[in-house]
Amino acid sequence: MNDRGHLSTRPPAAGAGPASPAPVGLQKLELGSRRDSYIYVPGQYRPDQPMPLVLLLHGAGGHAHDGLRIFLHLADHAGLILAAPASHAPTWDIITRRTYGPDLALVDRTLEHVFSHYAIDTAHLGIGGFSDGASYALTLGLANGELFTHVLAFSPGFIGPMEQQGTPQVCISHGDADGVLAIDPCGRAIARQLRAAGYPLTYREFKGGHEIPPGIATEAVAWFKGAP
Repeated sequence: MNDRGHLSTRPPAAGAGPASPAPVGLQKLELGSRRDSYIYVPGQYRPDQPMPLVLLLHGAGGHAHDGLRIFLHLADHAGLILAAPASHAPTWDIITRRTYGPDLALVDRTLEHVFSHYAIDTAHLGIGGFSDGASYALTLGLANGELFTHVLAFSPGFIGPMEQQGTPQVCISHGDADGVLAIDPCGRAIARQLRAAGYPLTYREFKGGHEIPPGIATEAVAWFKGAP
């Protein structure tokens, strides 16, 4: 397994379309992983009309359903396909192992499944998450910026070891009273780091704790759909 966070899966060439069309709605992904992963596809999806995709990563101690919940209530209206893998351990490999392992491989398999079965709008291909999931999303998003066009990080703690590729759009939100991952050494420090590195960044602070307020989630989806 590489130590740079690079993923190998890529969407099919433009115009190729999905190799094996699949149903809409909420489905469990059979990916040979230790815990269940899921995909949600809005009912209005059509194979000849590519949809934006967001890969969503849960926080520490969470499950794939917790990743889905970040945007599940907005997916139908916004027309978003959501894919949510579950970490092998209670949180993601670079946090528990300090190196990449089964979770990076699972993200690759998740993307391979989605690209094989659904038409994806590759101009809006996002990765996002909450808490530890936000840290992992930032890390993989920056390491695979030629694949992911947008990174959505809700209350992240850090950016892990990786080799940068590309310059994806980044959106970060953080509560000013976060008692789990304090805003000064986490959200604000990450924002400074990204600005210094030249990333296009949207940074949003809100009054609250370690959470994703409904308005923040709605703003993030609007940013994702509207950002070039």
